[in-house]
Amino acid sequence: TIIHAVHMGFAVEFLSDASGSVPYANSAGYASAEDIHRVVSVVLQSRFAAVLKTAEWIECLKTGTLPERDTIYASNQRALKRNAA
Repeated sequence: TIIHAVHMGFAVEFLSDASGSVPYANSAGYASAEDIHRVVSVVLQSRFAAVLKTAEWIECLKTGTLPERDTIYASNQRALKRNAA
């Protein structure tokens, strides 16, 4: 998995338009496939992977540009600022 790969020292890319999710409903509530995919992408980008579209990833490969990575702290601080606005 992505998290296991990161813990082993790998830099990971997640191609958001080449993956998907399924919806869930249980006693804890309901989550649509779209909501799960969006939230998982945000969480992965916050620490575990560079989240890109396939075309962006191919461009990085062509140009040798490293994909943008983020941190939990920076992602959280941007969210707090957004909520305060």
